[in-house]
Amino acid sequence: MKKVLLFTALAAALASGLAQAAEKLVVAATPVPHAEILELIKPALAKEGVDLQIKVFTDYVQPNVQVDQKRLDANYFQTLPYLKSFNEGKGTHLVTVIGVHVEPFGGYSKKVKSLAELKDGATIAIPNEGSNSGRALILLQKAGLITLKDPKNALATPKDIAENPKNFKFKELESAMLPRVLDQVDLDMINTNYALEAGLNPAKDALVIEGADSPYVNFLVARPDNKDSPAIQKLAKALTSPEVKAFIEKKYSGAVLPAF
Repeated sequence: MKKVLLFTALAAALASGLAQAAEKLVVAATPVPHAEILELIKPALAKEGVDLQIKVFTDYVQPNVQVDQKRLDANYFQTLPYLKSFNEGKGTHLVTVIGVHVEPFGGYSKKVKSLAELKDGATIAIPNEGSNSGRALILLQKAGLITLKDPKNALATPKDIAENPKNFKFKELESAMLPRVLDQVDLDMINTNYALEAGLNPAKDALVIEGADSPYVNFLVARPDNKDSPAIQKLAKALTSPEVKAFIEKKYSGAVLPAF
């Protein structure tokens, strides 16, 4: 009888352990602000029975590759245009779960104090990823520096520039590399997460920046097979809680804006 009870207790303990393991959620994120926001909600998710584990990346490729390969459960770092471009280019089928925040994209310089000071032939660094490249060029067009063949082309590259009155030269780099060349170029178009990591304040330091109406919302992203799972849905709810909204507004002072 004792052996039966012991076996039953061990089986129950094992089942409990498996249940807890099933609630483990491994999410990829870039350091700022994504990983910081995820760290904020870890305690709340723990109370909901979700063991949130954050894996930090400094690039925009591996977080998607590893979610697609089921090495990770979800990621939180990207906009919808970037996701669509990635899916089309890599043959993946990742999907958005919920929009969390907007990071107004901006241009920075250590050589000039205004866009008007940019000289003929100045070098402008932009991201080399399709949607981020287009985002940078569209912003430069809105600032009156260039004209694109298609003003709404979210995947524009320098080849899609119709008019370049000041003969600007474009240096195309991976987004993570852009802050490192700030001293070397005349204008540096940097994603806000990388700008924040580099100690830049988009609200104060950017010479040109998107408005609060930017369509580039950062999404929680998962796969079709797990996007509706209880753990992912609990994460989505936590990411759009009043606590997160207050945290974003206080910590980032306009450099990051809630999208809910």
